[in-house]
Amino acid sequence: MAYIQYGRHALRQIIKETNVQQSHDRLMQPLFYACQGIRYRKLDVILTTSIEKLGKAGETVKVAPGYFRNHLMPKLLAVPNIDKFAYLIKEQRKIYQPKEEEVQVVTKNVEDKSKIYEKAAYRLLNGRLVLRRSINVEKFRARSTKDDPIELRSPVTKDEIVAEVARQLCVQIDPENLHLPTPLETFGLFDVQLRMPKSIPLPEGRYNWTLKVKIRGK
Repeated sequence: MAYIQYGRHALRQIIKETNVQQSHDRLMQPLFYACQGIRYRKLDVILTTSIEKLGKAGETVKVAPGYFRNHLMPKLLAVPNIDKFAYLIKEQRKIYQPKEEEVQVVTKNVEDKSKIYEKAAYRLLNGRLVLRRSINVEKFRARSTKDDPIELRSPVTKDEIVAEVARQLCVQIDPENLHLPTPLETFGLFDVQLRMPKSIPLPEGRYNWTLKVKIRGK
């Protein structure tokens, strides 16, 4: 490349110091720019790994010779675009391509599961669970006033609510999804707080997920 550099400076000196005619100058200028084009000609290389702002692995791109010689080639980030290397890169891509596709499928499955969880959360929020229980006769007769709550013969536990949610609302949840410090022991309408993944967005104006549970007599 040194001889091209020398030729370029020689042409510049001739153009600067020699008072040539306009027609002769028009003949010299194309040769001058042709030399510049040879010096800065880019190379076609095949990337072995994806590089930001340059291209993806397996693509053929144009780079400066110095950039390829000093950076890409020593780190095996790219190889010359010749038939031998093109074939090797192609075969390598065939081997590793299934793994990339598998990762994409997993990502898609995660997104699908998030949508399923969100749909289930809204079904619980908008639905109502109805449970029928017998009263505790002894405590019912021992009430001091009619306004005293009517206690159940057997309290409603987390496990019972989970089972009824699956049967009535067709949603599978775990006992850990319910925030119920103590079982429900009286008739009435209760808002049982739900523990849902934080990735599920709450409806506007709400601060938590709840499930309406109605307990009534048989």
